Amino acid sequence: MGKQRRHLRGEGSVYFDKKNERWAGSFFTEDGKRRYVYGKTEREAWEKVRAAQYEEKQGMLARGPKQTLKDYLNYWLEDAHKATIKVSTYAMYRRHLDNHIIPHLGHIQLKKLTTDHVQAFCSKLTSDGLKSGTVRLIHTILYAALQDAVRWRRLTINVCETVKLPRHTQREVQPLDQEQAKRLLRAAQGSRLDCIIILALTTALRLGEILSLRWTDIDLEERVLEVRHTVDYIKGHGWVETEPKTAHGRRSIMLPQVAVDALKAHRTYQLEVRLKAGARWKEQGLVFPNREGGYFRRMRLYAIFKQLLHEANLPAMHFHDLRHSAATILLSMGVPAKVVQEILGHGNISTTMNIYGHVLPSMHREAMNGMDDLFKERR
Repeated sequence: MGKQRRHLRGEGSVYFDKKNERWAGSFFTEDGKRRYVYGKTEREAWEKVRAAQYEEKQGMLARGPKQTLKDYLNYWLEDAHKATIKVSTYAMYRRHLDNHIIPHLGHIQLKKLTTDHVQAFCSKLTSDGLKSGTVRLIHTILYAALQDAVRWRRLTINVCETVKLPRHTQREVQPLDQEQAKRLLRAAQGSRLDCIIILALTTALRLGEILSLRWTDIDLEERVLEVRHTVDYIKGHGWVETEPKTAHGRRSIMLPQVAVDALKAHRTYQLEVRLKAGARWKEQGLVFPNREGGYFRRMRLYAIFKQLLHEANLPAMHFHDLRHSAATILLSMGVPAKVVQEILGHGNISTTMNIYGHVLPSMHREAMNGMDDLFKERR
């Protein structure tokens, strides 16, 4: 009694609540529950109904106080973000959600999650032996998910904000010096990785960039290589080829003659492999395919690389360390840091300096020795 209801083509309803002297609006959510909104005027009530219905369609309304973190995180990744992020990013988020966040925290109701819960979780990851960088990455994923929950008004605060994280420690890299690099190249000569290692040591390409290279990306006459793609094998998705992460990652690199010669020899070798494969060969234009034209599997490459390190009497290292080795050698040769930054594809010179700043003191000494030679008559 005392309530005048108005309906508009199934869009919900708005009525004047005489008892509370205000306009009220309502509509049914997808799970069959009635949702109420209120306004000072009929128009305001309708606007709030439509805004709430839009949020409902976007999955932004809380599904009740008992929604678990697991349910929210699955919605956050699968429904809200999966279509807008790279497959590799999605796979990484999914892996950390399934392996770490959901098993430890998924049972807790979203609105009852506290800083203490997250702090204990991060501390346990650290005590379980996870690297500090991995713990910080997992925290970043959870932080981003909860930040969206705040933005969508499911939460009032982000409990990740005040969590104390383990100190970030970088893996100590022991790049090859010039003599060690020469030993590795001698060991690789004639192997399947001969040309790959030459490119890695002379251009500092990442492995994903090397494995996705096509002959159309290389101009042997002009000695220019275009970095246009990167590729990785992602469980559940297969080989996924994407563009470099940043605009700086998409770059042109001048090739030294030693790399050009190696690529020409490799092209001849590849033609022989293709003839042997016959009908099994599936042409994709790749510079470094497997024996049937497809992508070269990383695990096979790592096994060969490990054997070559042993033959060269070099310490165990990651293939990515060849990129570090190339940058260190370039800097030690006196190549300006800005040029090395462009070769590496770093977006900012500070990134290059933070990683390779340890090389510069020796360069400074050589520069000052050069000053001594220039002005020796003053001594």
